Amino acid sequence: MQHIKGNPASKNTVNLCGSGHIDVAAIWQTLRGEATRVLVEEPLLGQLLEDVILSRASLAAALGARLGRRLARVDMPRQCMEPLLSGVFESHPLVVRSAARDLLAMYERDPACFSPLEPVLFFKGFLALTTYRVSHQLWLDGRRWLALYLQSIASESFAVDIHPAARIGCGILLDHATSFVVGETAIIEDDVSIMHEVTLGGTGKEAGDRHPIVRSGVLLGAGAKILGRVIIGTGAKVGAGSVVLTDVPPHTTVAGVPAIVVGSLGEENPAIDMNQRFDCSAGL
Repeated sequence: MQHIKGNPASKNTVNLCGSGHIDVAAIWQTLRGEATRVLVEEPLLGQLLEDVILSRASLAAALGARLGRRLARVDMPRQCMEPLLSGVFESHPLVVRSAARDLLAMYERDPACFSPLEPVLFFKGFLALTTYRVSHQLWLDGRRWLALYLQSIASESFAVDIHPAARIGCGILLDHATSFVVGETAIIEDDVSIMHEVTLGGTGKEAGDRHPIVRSGVLLGAGAKILGRVIIGTGAKVGAGSVVLTDVPPHTTVAGVPAIVVGSLGEENPAIDMNQRFDCSAGL
């Protein structure tokens, strides 16, 4: 079946990994230092730490090892899965830099995260997002069947379903992540924070650009459902459990079913502040 691409919802360009320098080598040295410290504190984790971090020479190799452990199956065992993943990371440094920015976003914004090593070892939001980044690169390289295979395995492993054709920027916090769904033509710009059970879905059976655009700095509350080619404006906030069917203006808060504007925002970047409260009287 051929999908016919429709007109984009906006003529404006999208902000995808377009800003912010990140020192991947420094992050890697921090992860190795943390792994050494944890090994002393909790030697029962020694096999995991040695396999994923301490025996590896780079963040690219570590990501390949961690995901290789989680995604391996009978039909693609680890000795096949890990070289596939590591090969993408090694060949495409931007994929590693994007994952590093996601890692920092989770460490800096999540008060439950006390070490940048935690997302690499334990946070399925980070692991699912990194798996998407590999599948997206495979999709761009024309290896669509393999990209769809990774999407399927990630859905089984992490309860996160991101179509490999979706376009997602850097510095994404995917918190808890369970039941996060992203459709084929969705776009998520840089520096967005997303809680669990969020859906970026389509409406009806139309082909083409039919999924949402989420601009930079947006905070999407738990259980929010955003349907159709709507635009969530820069620095907006969507309340938990809301159903969004129309565009959301920049720097406003929407909530409800269907969602309506319930206030304007005092903070410039709610994705960074992670404040899910809102002022119902502002702007009304």
